[in-house]
Amino acid sequence: MSLKLLVGCKRVIDYAVKIRVKPDKMGVITEGVKHSLNPFDEIAVEEAVRMKEKKIAGEIVVTSIGPEKCQEVLRTALAMGADRAIHVVVPDKEFATLQPIHISKIFAKLADMEKSDLIIVGKQAIDDDANQTAQMTAAILGWPQAAFASKIEKDNGSLKVVREIDGGLETVKIQLPAVVSADLRLNEPRYATLPNIMKAKKKPLKKMSLAELNIDPKPHIQIISVEEPPVRQGGAKVEDVDTLLSKLKEAGRV
Repeated sequence: MSLKLLVGCKRVIDYAVKIRVKPDKMGVITEGVKHSLNPFDEIAVEEAVRMKEKKIAGEIVVTSIGPEKCQEVLRTALAMGADRAIHVVVPDKEFATLQPIHISKIFAKLADMEKSDLIIVGKQAIDDDANQTAQMTAAILGWPQAAFASKIEKDNGSLKVVREIDGGLETVKIQLPAVVSADLRLNEPRYATLPNIMKAKKKPLKKMSLAELNIDPKPHIQIISVEEPPVRQGGAKVEDVDTLLSKLKEAGRV
């Protein structure tokens, strides 16, 4: 039986951009800044496409949650090989306070609506580094989960997943339907070819609202202040170990 996959695609500030904090210290500047598909989500899309190429998956549905510009990353995923897209439209103001718990509820609703067999998302987004969505989505649905996947194999009606953990690698077997989060070493994403980019423009992209999914975007936490990390102090050379220890003691490091 071919699986029906649901893959998350978050639009984030590009990894090469220098992040700047807003003057009011209530967030980071996003206007006029290059955005792209979250790298870990790109890995998730690539894995879904590879599963389809191996005849493990039958259909790949990609979804993004956020303002109108999120369609850019959905078109990227469609050009990589996804079949269709769902854009849950959230205005900029509401999206700024949207949290992983809201995203997880949306994924759970979409998975139920689409009758998905497997949800694949990146292990974290490079903007908030929350690493919560996959775990909470699995909890809401009551599905098995395998986070930080570096290898995924189909095993009859289940999946065998190699996970990256602090002590090395862990192999788990989970029953379907399930939720998996992609780690960095799962694969290396392909570049979308020009013909596929053109084809992606004609692939179905459905728009939905939070109201249609019955999701309340009310935030559960309040942002007090966003601060830039302290500027790193310059280093200094010392003549010998004794001087080094002396300076470390003066600085309260030892």
